[in-house]
Amino acid sequence: MREQRYYMACLDLTGRECVVVGGGKVGLEKVRGLLECGASVRVVAPEIERKLADLPVRWLESRYQGWDLDDAWLAVAATPDREVNRRVFEDAQQRGIFCNVADDPELCSLILPAVHRVDPIAIAVSTGGASPALAQRIRSEIAELVGPAHARLARELRELRPWAKENLPTYEARKEYFEELVSRSLS
Repeated sequence: MREQRYYMACLDLTGRECVVVGGGKVGLEKVRGLLECGASVRVVAPEIERKLADLPVRWLESRYQGWDLDDAWLAVAATPDREVNRRVFEDAQQRGIFCNVADDPELCSLILPAVHRVDPIAIAVSTGGASPALAQRIRSEIAELVGPAHARLARELRELRPWAKENLPTYEARKEYFEELVSRSLS
């Protein structure tokens, strides 16, 4: 059997409507991640964690219905009920919306990796849904290697990009220039 391959990408969720179905601890974790990236979050659940009520989300105090995904850009199912999660996934598929179902990779069109952030750097680790615990362990090990010095360098290099685009005529020349800067800075 061929291993499932995922196309790795970084999504700009700024202002985009994201729906989280489920208001428990898992839903809280997913909401925090979405808010951290600037998403506009709607939570659908009959009850929610107290900490979730303190976050800037719109709470629809009800059981999930298909129309809850109307106008959504991304859906996350985070309930303990696999049938509800399956309905969220199927409804998302019908609408052409990416969907993550917590702890159920078979019902995902999008999986969420373990992320280590030192802005502007974000390093994502995925095991393709095989083991979130392993992904978190690897993320922790990487976190020991990537820190504030790397973030400072990333900001400096970002500031140089317009100059490089204007003064270095080819992609290859810019690539070589930045590789040299990184090599000197991290030696």
